[in-house]
Amino acid sequence: MIVVGGSRGVGRRLVEEAHRHGAEVLALARQPGVLQELARSLPGLETMSLDATDPEAPPKLFDAMVPDILVICAGTHPSLAPLHEQSWQQFAVNWESDVKIAFHFCKAALTRPLPEGTRIVLVSSGAALAGSPLTGGYAGSKRTQLFIANYSQKESDRLGLGLRFLAIAPRILAGTELGESAIAGYSDYLGISADDFIRSMASPPTAAHAAEAIIELAASDKPEGSVFVVSGKGLETVQL
Repeated sequence: MIVVGGSRGVGRRLVEEAHRHGAEVLALARQPGVLQELARSLPGLETMSLDATDPEAPPKLFDAMVPDILVICAGTHPSLAPLHEQSWQQFAVNWESDVKIAFHFCKAALTRPLPEGTRIVLVSSGAALAGSPLTGGYAGSKRTQLFIANYSQKESDRLGLGLRFLAIAPRILAGTELGESAIAGYSDYLGISADDFIRSMASPPTAAHAAEAIIELAASDKPEGSVFVVSGKGLETVQL
């Protein structure tokens, strides 16, 4: 398994769970110090420090390991402010990171191509389906990741490559850096406490739920669907 964005949040939890289950795992992230700390805690873990937005990152990574499962969950935190308080650079930050990473890695999976049967899982966000008015272009960028997975699957089918592209859209993940930032921003915006905001969410998931969902999809012979919402109750198929 290769985890792009394996040093924090869902990616880190997935690396830990996959390693615990005995998988051979390579974690990619930008900061070598964080990766070194992670490797010390998980003996046998392989790591690589690269900028995932670089078009040359996928071939370098695939030269180091040809995955059975490729999980793309790297990205950047959005700016938390209403639309009229954001600059274009703040609004577009996730298009220049999350979307670019998904584009380069899915393109590389198709053009190399990765071996038949490889699972490619894009970690999007529940914001892709419900919107997110305090995060500028974040929801639109995460929706585009779902389209990229869909388009990639169509191309794999058309070319007879036998690849399986899947996407998950976790709701706000309490306990992660991004999730806690969103909870704080929205509770402040609505004038309620963070605890009250969390109570207003139906079955909020954790990073552990998202990691378990990815492992479940990777282990399934024939997942019923291509896009899945992740909540505290598990996976739910979504029709785009």
